[in-house]
Amino acid sequence: MRRLLYVLPVLLFAGIAYFLFRGLIAPPPMDLPSVLINKPVPRDQMRALGGSIAGFTPKDLSDGHVTVVNFFASWCVPCREEAPVLPLIRSLKGVRLYGVAYKDMPAQAQKFLSETGNPFNRLDIDEAGRAGIDWGITGVPETFVVNGQGIVLLRFQGPLTPRIIRTQLLPVIQNAQGA
Repeated sequence: MRRLLYVLPVLLFAGIAYFLFRGLIAPPPMDLPSVLINKPVPRDQMRALGGSIAGFTPKDLSDGHVTVVNFFASWCVPCREEAPVLPLIRSLKGVRLYGVAYKDMPAQAQKFLSETGNPFNRLDIDEAGRAGIDWGITGVPETFVVNGQGIVLLRFQGPLTPRIIRTQLLPVIQNAQGA
């Protein structure tokens, strides 16, 4: 009976440790639903980042072209990994690639783009993160596909890869272009 009193706390601790450790190594849920899907883009006015690339407005997102909006930041390591893949989107016929430097400083964002290359057709900055809240982003990078009427069709969380572009973004873009 005494042995049971010594073994029981050890077994209880082992069980709790197992579930806590399992929770630490489980991948986080990346496919959180977006309330913007099939709804118009937020009407926030951000300011242009500056430099040689013009900014964009919500009206630019509903001018008849399919647009991919990518939220990134200079301090974001996955954004640096994603940067070489973004020109694939810009090269798609009839698709515009707009960027938003999220919670970043203009000088830092400009430096990031000069180091990684600037694939964006237009570029805004969201220094305070207000637009990011309205778009419902949970971190960077995040990418949205917007149809020609300014309706959000897809939200992708995390860095883009050629496979993700091919299997997830491209079908939505092609469907939006055909509509």
